[in-house]
Amino acid sequence: MFLTIDWTIILEKFVLIVVVVMGSLIIAMYATWGERKVAAILQDRRGPNRAGPAGIFQPLADGLKLFFKEEIIPNFSSKFLFILGPCLAMLTAIMIGAVVPWGNKLHLFNRDMSLQIADINIGILFVFGVVSMGVYGIMIGGWASNNKFSLFGALRAASQIISYELPMGLALIALLMVTGTLSLKAMVGGQMDHIWNIFKQPLGFLIFLVCAFAECNRTPFDLAEAENELVGGYHTEYSSMKLGFYLFAEYINMFLSSAVMVSLFFGGYDIPFFNDAALIDKLGLNWVTIIQGGVLFIKIVCFLIFFMWVRWTIPRFRYDQLMNLGWKILIPLAIFNMLLTGALVLLKQNHWHF
Repeated sequence: MFLTIDWTIILEKFVLIVVVVMGSLIIAMYATWGERKVAAILQDRRGPNRAGPAGIFQPLADGLKLFFKEEIIPNFSSKFLFILGPCLAMLTAIMIGAVVPWGNKLHLFNRDMSLQIADINIGILFVFGVVSMGVYGIMIGGWASNNKFSLFGALRAASQIISYELPMGLALIALLMVTGTLSLKAMVGGQMDHIWNIFKQPLGFLIFLVCAFAECNRTPFDLAEAENELVGGYHTEYSSMKLGFYLFAEYINMFLSSAVMVSLFFGGYDIPFFNDAALIDKLGLNWVTIIQGGVLFIKIVCFLIFFMWVRWTIPRFRYDQLMNLGWKILIPLAIFNMLLTGALVLLKQNHWHF
């Protein structure tokens, strides 16, 4: 018996994949413009203002500049791995978007279309698996460059990402105790018209936020590309679009990390102060889904601005401070939060009696 193929589902998912990928690239591109504007505001200067009104076309100019720059591959590098590194970094950055619920669902052509590419019941484990693979793009690129500064940057990045994945995972264990699910869609559903998880797990969110900065190589955790120590870090030898891939990957990671944090702790696409079910009865499913998508985007933009604000406010850590924070502060805090949450869950199950 042959399996029947529902081509409408394949087409629906293909369109959603294209929208998510292209949207991530466009947002990452304009995040570079936003970063310069935020830096200009904090440093009392103008920022980009030549390419279009308020410099709005500056990302396009930068993209064209990178595209037409000369491709340089060092003679003594491993050419295949040199090209594979930025491609892998870009691929792993985009893959996280597959499990993020971008909205509820749309009712079109007499069918309900889910705004999530893959609603898997182990969504958080998928995110961790992809994030763990991201370190290979940086490590391969730094090693294949045959440059000691690039190698130092790659080693720093690898040890940093591995170290901060531990407290991030421990912080999420406490959240899983509260929600009882690994699915991002189910986590968002549990927060709809209820208390957001940020109020249930404030310490877990703080630990997760700090680790997200480290995973994205953002200041004050940008030691992998510290220009005053390592010239340019792991991408010192890169030019043209291969360098652009590494830069885009960082901003895509920021965007999708913000989307994951919003989904885990801030209700995802939940509209605050409104009952979504009542709004659906009043406005219709499609209009409410569009509004929810806008609310999700606003929450993500708030996190992006926070990423940029921290970069231009807080100085870079020393490497020993970086490791001390991860191993001596964040991991013990995450374990304490996990044990405290477990104790409270057990007390609740036993009706608050020992």
